[in-house]
Amino acid sequence: MTDQDWMTEVRTYVGKQYGRIYAWDKVNSPMIRQWCELMGVTVKTNSEGKIIAPPAMLQVWCMEGPVQNNYPPGSTTENPYEVLKQIEAHNFPSTVAVNSELTFDRDVVEGEDLYYTTRLEAISEEKTTGLGTGYFVTLIMDFFSIKAKNGEDEKVGQLMFRVFKFRPANVHTPAPAAEAAAPKIKRPAPGVSDDNRFFWEGAKQGKLLIQRCTSCGDLHHPPGPVCPKCHSFDWDTVEASGKGTVYSFVVMHYPEVPPFDHPNPIGLIELEEGVRLIAQLVGIKPGDVQVGQKVQVEFNTFNDGELTLPQFRPVA
Repeated sequence: MTDQDWMTEVRTYVGKQYGRIYAWDKVNSPMIRQWCELMGVTVKTNSEGKIIAPPAMLQVWCMEGPVQNNYPPGSTTENPYEVLKQIEAHNFPSTVAVNSELTFDRDVVEGEDLYYTTRLEAISEEKTTGLGTGYFVTLIMDFFSIKAKNGEDEKVGQLMFRVFKFRPANVHTPAPAAEAAAPKIKRPAPGVSDDNRFFWEGAKQGKLLIQRCTSCGDLHHPPGPVCPKCHSFDWDTVEASGKGTVYSFVVMHYPEVPPFDHPNPIGLIELEEGVRLIAQLVGIKPGDVQVGQKVQVEFNTFNDGELTLPQFRPVA
């Protein structure tokens, strides 16, 4: 089929009238109030006290839902855009809206039932523009109110909608980009404050430092500004031996958060000094962890040496 033949066939659709597409709901005051609020306009009423829908809402009442052509009950199943599909099948894949003109015969008020019909008004000759070569397609939608006047449907407005269905000019096919290396995911850094900075600085030096109250001698972890026992603000630190036992533990299966290995055993470690702290267990299968198991601290670096963490390994 030549270009002229297929376009001659497509042009037979010009003048075709497509059936009614009904609004999902009656024109209603909640939608009107929301529209007016968002648009910053005043809600108005007519002489009968009925709320008037702003004219620009006319097209909204009969719009499709989230699913294309999922029209309300009683609507036609005809697709008024079928001609665009036919043109597209002949290598005119792109579509751009050109212009839209709304005209209004009268105000629409709450309580009215609306529908629209569509007419394929025109298909232009082949045109070449900066976008490419194609055809301008014009559709006319007439909006009606059901039995609004003398028991008959009354036209309330019209929409002229024109699109350009075209074959793009100078189609640019980008060269395939080199596959970027996957970014290396780092371990999250701890929150460091004036209260716990000594702990993380000690870890960098291979020391497990525990906060000690200089007033009552209480050892406590995690660090804080005040002794939880005597409420003194005076403290120093002691270096723990790093020896302890597994007081309790969990094995984290999900979510699998990189860069951690999973399953991920986390222990609540009771140090010889009587203080408990939470740390990752290493050098042991998750299923082999036991309460009361003896462990020893070791300091491991991550994030290219930026982060040092105390972890615990089982000992014989």
